[in-house]
Amino acid sequence: MTETSLTHATFSLEREYAASPPRVFAAWADPEVKARWFAGPAAEYELDFRVGGHEIVRGRDPQGSALTFTATYHDIVPNERIVHTSHLYDGEVLSTVSLTTVEFLPAGEGTCVRLTEQGAYVVGHEQPAWREQGTLDQLTALEAELRPGADRDEAVSDN
Repeated sequence: MTETSLTHATFSLEREYAASPPRVFAAWADPEVKARWFAGPAAEYELDFRVGGHEIVRGRDPQGSALTFTATYHDIVPNERIVHTSHLYDGEVLSTVSLTTVEFLPAGEGTCVRLTEQGAYVVGHEQPAWREQGTLDQLTALEAELRPGADRDEAVSDN
């Protein structure tokens, strides 16, 4: 039997956006919008945003290895909270299993997104610092998606 070591870690990130909670939440719920900031242009992306629904991202890392991210949604409270579990595979090898909670909190005229991830990271395949940096990069991409005047879909407009 092959023994594989795990590292367990939790990180929390907060980011404020100059957009209302419904607008920020919509950027997580709309497949076309989320694909732009979460998956990037070179990835295959699927999103079934409902409790019990799944999200799948297939792409490649900078070295060309196939990566697959899968998530299952367990709790969705519109404009307030999303809870999902996810797996990251490097080829056929499991790299990470995690529980993620995303909260959408009013912050003045904008929104504070608080994201907490609890993960089990397979040593030699993933590190908590890598995952945290990747999540920070996605939250930065979301900021560009929500920027006032950005040429984006009606799906993320304030209503």
